[in-house]
Amino acid sequence: MHIFFSGIGGAGIGPIAQIAHQAGFEVSGSDKRDSSYIKYLQQQGLKNIHIGQEKTFIAEVHQHNPIDWFVYSSAIQFENQNSEEIIFCQSHNIKTSKRDLFVNYFIKKNNLKMIAIAGTHGKTTLTAMVVYLFKSLNIPITYILPAKTSFGQMGEYNPKSLYFIYEADEFDRNFLSFKPFQSIISGLAYDHQEIYSTHTEYLKAFSQFINQSHHTILYQRESKLFKENVLNKVKIFDENNPVINRIKLLGKYNRQDAYLAIQSLLDIRPKLIINNLIETINNFPGLSRRMEKIKTNLYTDYAHTPEKIQAAINVAQELSNELKKHHQTNGKIIIVYEPLTNRRQYYIKEQYKNLFNKIDQLYWVPSYLAREDPSLPILKPENLIEYLSEPKNAECQNLDQQLKNKIDQHLKNNDLVIILSGGGGESLDEWLRKNFQ
Repeated sequence: MHIFFSGIGGAGIGPIAQIAHQAGFEVSGSDKRDSSYIKYLQQQGLKNIHIGQEKTFIAEVHQHNPIDWFVYSSAIQFENQNSEEIIFCQSHNIKTSKRDLFVNYFIKKNNLKMIAIAGTHGKTTLTAMVVYLFKSLNIPITYILPAKTSFGQMGEYNPKSLYFIYEADEFDRNFLSFKPFQSIISGLAYDHQEIYSTHTEYLKAFSQFINQSHHTILYQRESKLFKENVLNKVKIFDENNPVINRIKLLGKYNRQDAYLAIQSLLDIRPKLIINNLIETINNFPGLSRRMEKIKTNLYTDYAHTPEKIQAAINVAQELSNELKKHHQTNGKIIIVYEPLTNRRQYYIKEQYKNLFNKIDQLYWVPSYLAREDPSLPILKPENLIEYLSEPKNAECQNLDQQLKNKIDQHLKNNDLVIILSGGGGESLDEWLRKNFQ
């Protein structure tokens, strides 16, 4: 079967294309922009990828090797409702669907049980931790991980696996397409306002997700958000359990995520010893763009919602304290921040008020634009800085030589510099790697 993946350079589609390739499907695809991830996929053997999403390429591919299934990302309906690729596929009677339908097909075809990780924040890290524990224990696993790691590929198919680990994103109600064997919910806050008009509607979707799961693991703080009848098949854990303090990872929320990952394994294999699992997770090496070290005192993180930013600052503070003990930094924390999407800023701008109060310097660059509402004027850095309670330590910057010089000077001064970037191709994160890696 020949599958064409549109938006193959995205973290949601790329790993699916990768496991499809490994499982023996013929795979081709396209994306609107080139990126380091496209190069990564090509290195993994996915050679037939085109930059640009006009119908010329897909028509050429189809003529050479007929396409059986066109799979596209959720973003396409927001960015390009008149997609030439979709119009071509519809006119040639090619099966067309979002990624969810193909993932369910893949699970059923390979007789797998889904372990789904959901939540507003922390789900990628939690997914990586679950994968890490499975692999460390040599348990065969098939998984999709939308971030690079040192312990595995972003997508991996193992024909001996019983379980399929998947980050179930709530954007566009993606996660409601599945009926997981086990679901894990990390942290919850209100997000994706273009899909869910109210916080109540957002939580209602998660209630439905829990009801569709065979059983669910979550913390007490999240359980309080749901009605009692939703919690029938839920295992609830205390986020303040002292056992969590035996986990030595940096960041309060990382330690809590690690504990949920351990409970996920114990739920499936109750004879495992929790002390051994704690020892294993303490060696978790992290993943790309989650406080990833670029060079001495320079780190990059994916934080782009207030809760994620707060968690990143918490990790930065603990990291700064550790480095300061060894005289590797002077204790000052510098943040360069690139908001993810202009539309999100309209909903979270007032939450910036005290968010950056505990850092020493903030450089604010223009938002990374994706899935935008064309009717909304672009909020510039100077517009958003006005919402800070202490704007004096905040500066507007662009991705240019001036910003590079400022970062260089901070590194020379032994400051700890944290990059917060939610974007993909042509984002602050990619600019950082080109200039400093």
